Amino acid sequence: MKINSLLILAVAMMSAGAAQAQENAADSVFSHGKSRLSVGGYGEIGYSRNFYSDHVSRYSQPEAHKDDPSHGRFDIPHAVIYLGYDFGKGWTFGTEIEFEHGGNGIAYEKEDEEGGEWEQETEKGGEVELEQFWLQKSFGSWANIRAGHIVVPVGLNNAHHEPQNFFTVYRPEGENTIMPSTWHQTGVSFWGRYGDFRYEAQFLAGLNADNFTNVNWIKKGPKSPLEFDVANKYGVALRVDNYSVPGLRIGLSGYYGHSIGNSYPNDANGAGATYKGKVAVGSVDFTYKGHNWIVRGQADYGYLGNADQLKYMYNRLNSKSPYKHSAFVSGNAYAVGIEAGYNIFSQIECLRKQNQKMYIFGRYEAYNPYASATKNTKYDYTAVKRMAVGLNYYPIKEVVIKAEYSKRFLKSLYNNEPSLNIGVAYEGFFDLGHRQMAKKEQADVDRLNERINDLQRQLNELKQQNNM
Repeated sequence: MKINSLLILAVAMMSAGAAQAQENAADSVFSHGKSRLSVGGYGEIGYSRNFYSDHVSRYSQPEAHKDDPSHGRFDIPHAVIYLGYDFGKGWTFGTEIEFEHGGNGIAYEKEDEEGGEWEQETEKGGEVELEQFWLQKSFGSWANIRAGHIVVPVGLNNAHHEPQNFFTVYRPEGENTIMPSTWHQTGVSFWGRYGDFRYEAQFLAGLNADNFTNVNWIKKGPKSPLEFDVANKYGVALRVDNYSVPGLRIGLSGYYGHSIGNSYPNDANGAGATYKGKVAVGSVDFTYKGHNWIVRGQADYGYLGNADQLKYMYNRLNSKSPYKHSAFVSGNAYAVGIEAGYNIFSQIECLRKQNQKMYIFGRYEAYNPYASATKNTKYDYTAVKRMAVGLNYYPIKEVVIKAEYSKRFLKSLYNNEPSLNIGVAYEGFFDLGHRQMAKKEQADVDRLNERINDLQRQLNELKQQNNM
């Protein structure tokens, strides 16, 4: 009986130790492997060879530049760092810092619509942007309130702009031409999930009509050369996604706001008091993933009120203004696109087992940032149809190597624009070594449990011997 008591005591003590070890290991997995601190990001590297002229007058004098030599470019379109922290009790913080085109500071670009004039591109923070900076309170999966600098999820590209969410080397041109990309502004968001739906409503500072152009429509609307976002006018954005069908997501999104007079200084008796510059954008998009296929598509249409007045606004006529722009802006813009890719490695067993993927894809899109002629002034080169075919190779889940041949088809007056693009991108969250630590602790717990089981068996054998 003394032996039995000692063994029972030993088992009890080791069982208590195992319970404590298991609890610590669970805490470690939660606070490290599923850490309160999240660190991640994505990045893209691209090379292009464009087989068309890069001369500023290639649209005004297309015949003169029909046989111009090709030109090449290396670029780092986006390098992004995510930082997030879970404070507990439903409070979380998130930020996204983006380095665009591999640098920071002030950039220069040639403005085609300004006859080739060099323009200093002034953006808040130069080419380093704070795309997200928000604090969130969660009351449940159905109700979350987020305040700060947030992504505006209008259209497919803005809601899903990471490099693994499109096949082409660069972001899809249509939405990237007519709308901000990535569209991010300071405001307040209410979002949640209920059943098969995800929904979001945002209240934002209005866009600035002084930034609208004939070749990019409202794309530069959120930009500001000031140290703050002007909010004389306001806007709202809405988005709803449905996931009822397995593998299929369907989204509806839209934006509405006023844009004229949303500039500094606020001229209460100026154009802002007379015109509103209403901006309305509607979009439908979808993504399907199944049977080794990925198919994505979107259709966007936009309306701009008082577009015929923008050319005559003071800030656009002032040669010293950062908003100087002499061309008309259209009252309408559109972008439609669809792409489909099939994973051909799914048919090769050895590669499928290694979880490697190779998508062969095709994409078609049509867009026009100047879809309606303002005061009968036309810029026909803005109407573009584009086709692309290529490959996406995933050696591992987080890394993709892209290659594509694409061609822009313009109206017959102009020269078409073929190009060859190659890119490498990554996307993911970083381990920081915590998962390996958690695995080691779990292995220790497993060995301890095995020892306890061995002692329990020995105890049972001793009991049987005593009963005999």
